[in-house]
Amino acid sequence: MTDILVPELGESIIDGTLTSWLVKENESFKSGDNLAEIETDKITIEIPAQADGVMKKIITQSGENVKVGQIIAEFETTHKKETPNINKEEVVPIKKNEEVKEILKTHKPLSPIDDIPNFDKSGNSKREKRIPISKLRQTVARRLKDAQNTAAILTTFNEIDMTEVMNIRKKEQKIFQKKHNIKLGFMSFFAKAVIEVLKEIPEINSEIYENEIVYKNYFDLGIAIGSEKGLVVPIIRDVDNLSFAEIEQKISELSLKANTNKLAMADLSGGTFSITNGGVYGSMMSTPIINPPQSAILGMHSIIDRPIAINGKVVIRPMMYVALSYDHRLIDGKQAVTFLVKLKEILENPKKIYLA
Repeated sequence: MTDILVPELGESIIDGTLTSWLVKENESFKSGDNLAEIETDKITIEIPAQADGVMKKIITQSGENVKVGQIIAEFETTHKKETPNINKEEVVPIKKNEEVKEILKTHKPLSPIDDIPNFDKSGNSKREKRIPISKLRQTVARRLKDAQNTAAILTTFNEIDMTEVMNIRKKEQKIFQKKHNIKLGFMSFFAKAVIEVLKEIPEINSEIYENEIVYKNYFDLGIAIGSEKGLVVPIIRDVDNLSFAEIEQKISELSLKANTNKLAMADLSGGTFSITNGGVYGSMMSTPIINPPQSAILGMHSIIDRPIAINGKVVIRPMMYVALSYDHRLIDGKQAVTFLVKLKEILENPKKIYLA
């Protein structure tokens, strides 16, 4: 018999939650097969088998907290194909339902909420569903609350006429996609424009560390991605050195990683400024929360046809509200407003950055 241990989970991470077993007791597996998944406060880690074998005993069940080095199961090494036994867990729901019935017999009268028809086979109330909060969502909640408690967060707004960006996308899309095998999206325009403005207003690309202001002479953008398990903000490094196609490819790669639990520690570490796009969910306006220790975050929103005045005439244009949330301890209102004004100027005349 060989022990299965919780592996190293990353720098400074000592525990996590065993979210699922991918192999059942008495089920065979091959070397390299993933046996279980452990979720930390940053990423989900898979535990691969180190040899061919058969799972003999699962010690730690799904949903339990585990620590690095902890024994969570035992397996027997073998090169023979084993026939898995009937899954014993299949009879558990019936047992739980019987337990519920016994409880109801001995605790009468109960309210209508506790009637037997309101319980499913697992013993859970049909009127409610309770699941543990994931490590990832706990961390997101804690970090966002810490940001609100620590930083003096303000938000300023502006609107951008997206006509010219949309014209470029329409004109160049087929050529761009054929050449780079990826679509030309809106995010690469915003990323490029943001970099240009950050170069002019370095305070927005800096952070407060103890009694110092740390100015970043590099541009690592965090791109907020809503995965099935919650919000993550993976980092694209040195965006100022990337082309439009490279930015779109990086975003695609990180989105795939986020939605398949493949993000590594390096994908989430660092970052000097973040962008979040609530427009993909239909948001018209929001006040994004800073991703600490960064000092600002840009919020993109839905593009909506609205009437605006141009040269004394009312015309219909595709407009987007943008929001900059910033730490007022470091960034003044003038800098925040100037950031959005310059961003608006670039994106309403985007040929310069696209053709650069």
